[in-house]
Amino acid sequence: MFDGIYFEFPQVFIIFFIFIVCAFFCKLRLTSIYFPHVAQFLKGTVSSSKRLLFLKWLGIFMMIVALMSPIKDEPYELEPKDGYEIALILDASESMKAQGFDVQNQHLSRFDVVKEIVSDFISQRKNDNMGLVVFGAYSFIASPLTYDVNILNKILSQLQIGMAGKYTALNTSLAQGANLLKQSKSKTKIAILLTDGYSTPQVDTITLDIALDMIKKEGIKVYPIGIGMPHEYNTEALLKIANESGGVAFGASSAAELQEVYKKIDSLEKSKIKRESYSNINYYYQFPLFVALIALMLYVYIRNKKGYA
Repeated sequence: MFDGIYFEFPQVFIIFFIFIVCAFFCKLRLTSIYFPHVAQFLKGTVSSSKRLLFLKWLGIFMMIVALMSPIKDEPYELEPKDGYEIALILDASESMKAQGFDVQNQHLSRFDVVKEIVSDFISQRKNDNMGLVVFGAYSFIASPLTYDVNILNKILSQLQIGMAGKYTALNTSLAQGANLLKQSKSKTKIAILLTDGYSTPQVDTITLDIALDMIKKEGIKVYPIGIGMPHEYNTEALLKIANESGGVAFGASSAAELQEVYKKIDSLEKSKIKRESYSNINYYYQFPLFVALIALMLYVYIRNKKGYA
């Protein structure tokens, strides 16, 4: 509770040294003027009482601490109300099991590599509102739009190949991305579509033109990415999606190239919205003030008991 506390007016502590100086050089001598031998009768007086001495100085010290105003700052951030809203659309079809996409880690599947690179991208976009769409034979929203980078990365880490079926419903996934961003009031809506294959007509119930109409209606800019060899994915379809939505199409034949693609998108769509930071100041002067009050009350009570001057 008291970690990080500091004093608002530390210079007030000088007063304590003034009290110490007065204790040595400003002693009351009025009694000795009238009764020069009175010290012999004051064995139980205030000056001889260690308990009273302790209470007096405790009260003085705590009052000075209260005047120094102990405070603690608790910073917090408000989520930005405007900014970029991004739908991350990921292919989790059976073809994403292919290995060798990452030269450094040949045993990793394409999907494992994609998750790692996308996670890094998410971590860099802390001021953006992002959601996840996963597709295979069908598509679903794995995460609604959120500013919480940790939750989004946790959901991403739990995604598995084939969880949406083994085929590729590319057009349906694009429509699902439009649904994700449909309620958004942001001026900038982005979808990053990643796939490694062609759309499977038997399972893709929405045509590309219908999906593009939905995208354009919502004002979404799409950055389609094809991974693998150029013949493995539909370059023509990805170019059409990019051109009609105002985005840019990319191809990546390796993990290093895919990483560069996400860096490129990050630089093209760099959010200028920053979180607003505030500090909540908590004051703790009441605690030393309470101790000082109790100490001085006890001091007065004991001092006025019989046997004390």
